[in-house]
Parts: sequence; structure tokens; C-alpha cells
Amino acid sequence: MLNIEIASKLDRIPEVESLIDKVSEELGLNEDHYGNILIAVTEAVNNAIIHGNKYSDSKKVRVEVKKEPAGVVFTISDEGQGFDFMNLPDPTAPENLEKPDGRGIFLMKNLSDGVIFESNGSKVSITFATANG
Repeated sequence: MLNIEIASKLDRIPEVESLIDKVSEELGLNEDHYGNILIAVTEAVNNAIIHGNKYSDSKKVRVEVKKEPAGVVFTISDEGQGFDFMNLPDPTAPENLEKPDGRGIFLMKNLSDGVIFESNGSKVSITFATANG
């Protein structure tokens, strides 16, 4: 459907937001879907820039969008080493509530209909069912 590639800089996030705007418009998504996609996908891109590519100017973050019968899938990939996505701290645990980070993947999982990590965690596909209503 649509693909973009951005430099590993947080000031490039508006390009991702524009992509989400285009996809939402094309698919006629309601505000709830739009808000969930915006938050989940920008969290994934932030993680790719910060944790995956470690802000490296020479590394890119790629966002691919595919329309599927059940909905739309955003795939975000970085050029980092990946991470252990099977052993993440629970951001809702009392000892983690005050921490400034650690909620991105939790949000992605709770705002979408499916999150799949690949390539040792340097690639994540986030599915959103698009039944309007």
C-alpha cells in the first residue's frame, strides 16, 4: 500500500504521522481507529529510532503499510540488533509505575489487534482490524 523510510531522528516522526493520516483517509477509519494507530505506530517508530538504531544518522527506520482482508498492518523495522521481546518488564507492576519509559510495547499491544516481532525484535508488525463502526 504505502512505504516510507526515515532517518533515525525524532524530528522525522511527523512524516510517519502524515503516512498514518493518508492511510486513515484512504480506508475511511473512524477516530478511535485513527487514535489507536497513531499512538501504537509512533511508539514503534520511537522505539526503532531510540533503542534500535540508537539515533544513528546512518541507520534508517522503514514503515510499510499493507491492507489485508482483516484490516491494515503497519510493519516498522530498524537496523539495530533487536532485543529480547519475550522478557519485558510489566509496566503496570508497582515497581515500574514511576519509570519514565517501558510502556511503548504495552501500548502497542493494548491499542492494536495483534503485535508480532520478527528479526530478533528489530521488526514489528502491528495489525489493526478495520471494521468501521
